[in-house]
Amino acid sequence: MIRVLLDTDHVSLHEGGHLPLRARLASAPPETVAVSVVTVEEMLRGRLALLARRSDGAARVHAYAKLLETVQFFSTIPVVPFDMACERQFQALRALRVRVGSQDLRIAATALVHNVVLITRNRRDFEQVPGLRFDDWSQ
Repeated sequence: MIRVLLDTDHVSLHEGGHLPLRARLASAPPETVAVSVVTVEEMLRGRLALLARRSDGAARVHAYAKLLETVQFFSTIPVVPFDMACERQFQALRALRVRVGSQDLRIAATALVHNVVLITRNRRDFEQVPGLRFDDWSQ
């Protein structure tokens, strides 16, 4: 049963080898930790943008290695869909005029719908979302 949803910033930390986060993840039962498909989108967009900017051989090889690392990570963790319940929650948050970026608001809506804790360093934005529970595993 999923209990926590990793925000994109924590996925980036994980890929960077952040030891405190990796230790925390290692101690959590694997079936309790997931990511939103919105996080998958954000990470893949970033990796593809990196590929689009690189023109020399070594940089291109590195960019493809990072893309592969990201794809492999997402094959090891449950990915929570953004379904109509998430869309309705997203629209409800927008109607409240919560001043958070659209992608972050979609991730927050997913966490609210699934009643899970969002694991993020972005306290400033996510504390504006009514009812959202969040924690930071980077420390």
